[in-house]
Amino acid sequence: MRLVIARCRVDYIGRLTAHLPTARRLLLIKADGSVSIHADDRAYKPLNWMSPPCWMAEEPSEEAEALWVVTNKAGEQLRITLEEIEHDTSHELGVDPGLIKDGVEAHLQELLAEHVETLGAGYTLIRREYPTAIGPVDLLCRDADGATIAVEIKRRGEIDGVEQLTRYLELLNRDPLLAPVSGVFAAQQIKPQAKTLATDRGIRCLVLDYEALRGTESTEFRLF
Repeated sequence: MRLVIARCRVDYIGRLTAHLPTARRLLLIKADGSVSIHADDRAYKPLNWMSPPCWMAEEPSEEAEALWVVTNKAGEQLRITLEEIEHDTSHELGVDPGLIKDGVEAHLQELLAEHVETLGAGYTLIRREYPTAIGPVDLLCRDADGATIAVEIKRRGEIDGVEQLTRYLELLNRDPLLAPVSGVFAAQQIKPQAKTLATDRGIRCLVLDYEALRGTESTEFRLF
């Protein structure tokens, strides 16, 4: 991973355009090719980014120390004009073991994979832990019409989980063999704010009964 702190301005050119005026920012360039621009707030969420597959090249610039152009396979560009680089280091992080989920969450994933029809009549499982460049999707399925469905499973459904599924959907929908891909956000409890955000993004919410999935109670599920 390469970490750069610099005074920079950023322009995104593609399906939409966006501009970040000059300011000090943190730039993250990861081994998977992704590039993200961060301010000193907003928690983990970047100001702008380019997801893999993408490629970064440095172009000549008379008005700045450097001009980085990050291009994805759709031809969209993230143009980063670095006016002053204050810090530039690279670090080898090695292979990450991945997120280890708590017992209930991991078991929910296993149970849903075994009883995928819980998601809807005619659903079939493609794969558990479907790999992507930004992490594994809990379940990748097909519905009765053959459409691809990405399922994110949480013990407690919060906004962060919806954001995570949104990023997976954005990446999966770039694959012509899978697209169009829609999402299901499944959890034992889903907070109202998370439900509102998911609905706004076209993501279906599914409230799970852990004991019912284990076969100890009714198999009735509540769909929202």
